[in-house]
Order: sequence, then C-alpha cells, then structure tokens
Amino acid sequence: MPPAVPLPRPLVTVPLTHRGYHEAATGRPELSMAAFRAAIAAGYGIELDAQLSADGQAVVFHDDTLDRMTDATGPVIDRTAADLARIALLDTAETIPTLRQVTDLVAGRVPLLIEIKDRNDTRGPTGGQLEQAVADVLHGYPGPVAVMSFNPHIVATMARMAPDLPRGLTTEYYDHAVCAPIPPAICDRLRDVPDFAATGSSFVSHRFTDLGMPRVADLKAQGAAILCWTIASPADEASARRVADNITFEGYAAAFPG
Repeated sequence: MPPAVPLPRPLVTVPLTHRGYHEAATGRPELSMAAFRAAIAAGYGIELDAQLSADGQAVVFHDDTLDRMTDATGPVIDRTAADLARIALLDTAETIPTLRQVTDLVAGRVPLLIEIKDRNDTRGPTGGQLEQAVADVLHGYPGPVAVMSFNPHIVATMARMAPDLPRGLTTEYYDHAVCAPIPPAICDRLRDVPDFAATGSSFVSHRFTDLGMPRVADLKAQGAAILCWTIASPADEASARRVADNITFEGYAAAFPG
C-alpha cells in the first residue's frame, strides 16, 4: 500500500460547504454549478459526491436515484452523462454536472473534497470503474484536493490508482438502525475504523454527533486529520472544533478560523 499523503493545508483551514454553498430558495440546489460558484465567491471549500453514469463518467450527485432532486425517476447509473445534463435540479435551470466540469470550474481556487459514493450495501469490493473515472479526472489537477469514501475498498483502490492523492475514510458510529441495510456485523466492524492504516489514509471525515468516540481521539493522537460532517449552526461548529480540525457545513455562513 502506498504511504499516506497528508491533507493539503487549505483542506484543514478553509471551511467546506456540504454539497456546495447551496440554498434552494435562491436557485442554488445542492451539488449544482450555481452552488459551487457561490462557494468559490465566498472563499469556502467544496465537499461533493461523485458517482458513475451509464457511460462510465464520474458525475456529481448524492442520491442513488433521481427522485428526490429532480422530476425524473430511477437510478443515476442507468443514465448517461449527457442524459443527466438534460435533467433539471429542483425546477431550476441547473442540471447534473460531471466531475470534470466541476474541476474545470474550481481550477484550484478553493479546496475540494470528493466523496466517492458506494452503491454496495456490504461495503465490499467494487469493480473500480468509478474510482478510475475519478482518478482520471484528478490526474494533474492543480489545486488542493482529497478523496474519501465510506467504503474502505474504494479508498484502497484509489491508493493504487492515484497514490499521490490524499485519501481518507468517511466514518461514523454505525448505529444498526440508522445504517440499514448494511448488515449489523459490518457496522460493528467499521465502527472502530480498522482500515485506516491499511488504506494509507491520512484523515477521517466523521459524523459530527459521534466526534466523542474514543477511536476518533486515538486517530487524532496518531496524527490523523479529523474532519467532520455535517454542521448546521454556529453552536454546533464551536462544539465540533473542540475535536475536529475542519468542518463540512450547510445552512449558515461558517466562520473562518484564526
């Protein structure tokens, strides 16, 4: 396994907008180019989700299906990137972008944190197609960027495909009831973040409400960067920063530390 790559400094010091600096009421849906432009204008970093289109491109969308965010239905993976580019987000003129379109827009101006989505409820091995698509887009990218996933197999695959990219694990307490249909035995295993060293990770992005877990303190003591998700108020931000080095936030204007 390639050695861990430290997070670029801006990913520790610049607050990260959750799915872009979105506000649906003003025509900036989550994970839209409008939300990303707003984050850049405010000087915030961007956290986003990448998943695979039917034609093998990395596209920027959170849900497995189109139902919540669009008037279309069905799995994202059943549509080509060109099809997705014609689907409006929440009755706006915004549509679903490719990861390449987003990196071309950001162009290193603000930090970028990319969660590689996992459609595998067992957190098991994948075919690597999405990982390769993300690696291809990020090859030679000029700015501060890191990748992460809930699935350790995805992070390990990224270590092989793009060993110079900073990588980490998205983590939480893995409550059985909340995380279904992930099997309880897998939840119990992942709760202790056993794959941190084996994946060559340098950070975790941990659920805010679970930051008090002893394992988080242990990782921090070992030198891991601790990010967290998702902060929704200044009060929660102040609480999170007692543990976390940086935050992912939405619904308010986060403070710039220092």
